Amino acid sequence: MLQIQDSESAQLNFDQPSSDHQDTNALNYLAQHPILDLPFRSYFLLAVACSMVALGIWAAYFNGYFTFAENGISPLAWHIHEMIFGFGATVAVGFILTAAQTWTGQPSIKGLQVLAFVGLWLLVRAALLVNSPSTIIVAIVLQSFWWLGSIIVFTRLVLKGNNRRNYLFIPLLSALMLLNIALLLLDFNGYHELTRHIARTSVLMFCLLMGILGGRVIPFFTVSGAKLEPIKTPNWLTPLLTITSILGVLAFFSSAFIELPFSPAILMIASGLLHLIRQCYWRSFATRKIALLWSLHIANFSLALGLILLGVSYFQTQSIEYFSVSISFGDALHLITIAAMGLMIFAMMSRVSLGHTGRALIPSKLVSWVFFLIMFSAFTRAILPTITSQSLLAWNISALAWFIAGLFFLKVYLPILMAKKVEKSFSR
Repeated sequence: MLQIQDSESAQLNFDQPSSDHQDTNALNYLAQHPILDLPFRSYFLLAVACSMVALGIWAAYFNGYFTFAENGISPLAWHIHEMIFGFGATVAVGFILTAAQTWTGQPSIKGLQVLAFVGLWLLVRAALLVNSPSTIIVAIVLQSFWWLGSIIVFTRLVLKGNNRRNYLFIPLLSALMLLNIALLLLDFNGYHELTRHIARTSVLMFCLLMGILGGRVIPFFTVSGAKLEPIKTPNWLTPLLTITSILGVLAFFSSAFIELPFSPAILMIASGLLHLIRQCYWRSFATRKIALLWSLHIANFSLALGLILLGVSYFQTQSIEYFSVSISFGDALHLITIAAMGLMIFAMMSRVSLGHTGRALIPSKLVSWVFFLIMFSAFTRAILPTITSQSLLAWNISALAWFIAGLFFLKVYLPILMAKKVEKSFSR
């Protein structure tokens, strides 16, 4: 009887899965979920949600309905960080780690590896929002791990694939990581003016990144999407633009520490003009009926205009009879962060989310409203305060327009990014 009882117990124990086995099955199931199939899916959705929450909290703060803890980073630093790095850098890294698979022919991260990065990212958001001295330190450490992990993954892919053309993204991502960590450390230690300078330098670094990526993909997308002849630009133009942009970033960054023999404004204006000259070759007018294309062209034009206005903001207000021409550095910077960065990011996400899930590049009509709302948000935040005295109203309208744009984007792309890839061949 004892032997039979032991045999039955053993059989029962064998049939009943252990908790470790159940946990393994749950992890395996989660690892195979489409949302973790390459970084772009989860990164895009989380970045948009982050921007909406961040702007909602920021609007509540400057309207007097929300207060931040006073012993962490400043409210302005939190707002800047979440929009530039919580939103912008997240999308940029998600795109680059996804595109690297195409560039190199090497498999990028997916499954539990993506989940680990997402976990780090979420912990950083929570730690920054709690905003106590201990959680800020935790956020800085975890954000460093997130950046280092992303750079290591990308470096491994391009080196293994001998993809020399994209080696330049290694120093670019590394510079963004250093600026990100410096911003948090400086503000946490009370260097608020220097923090703002680092934040502005970070935006200029994004301008450099957009100039490089945009210069590659916008002409290619335009030719394939609008069925045009190949676009050719003078061989000297893009290298000159890249060098001018790099010098502009370095000059602006250095201006806080040393006295320069020239103003960074010159390089900003020159970069903006070179962007305009290059775009003249891109046949922008031919894209007017294709939302996934005209949005990219308008974003690139906004980048050029924003850089020119940044340079102009260095000079004194010019008055012509009863008309005064004046724009602050901050307002010009918001033209770049919303109309250039924001619009280009939403346009790229809209296209990549279709192409990399096997769907035709025919977006929902709602996507055009996303682009219009982002442009309206840029106008109300960057231009309206310069021509009216209703700055608070302008900021509220701008935040609301962005929030609605984010809702529209999630309505269209959440089901797509949560679903399996469609096994069909479409032009990307």
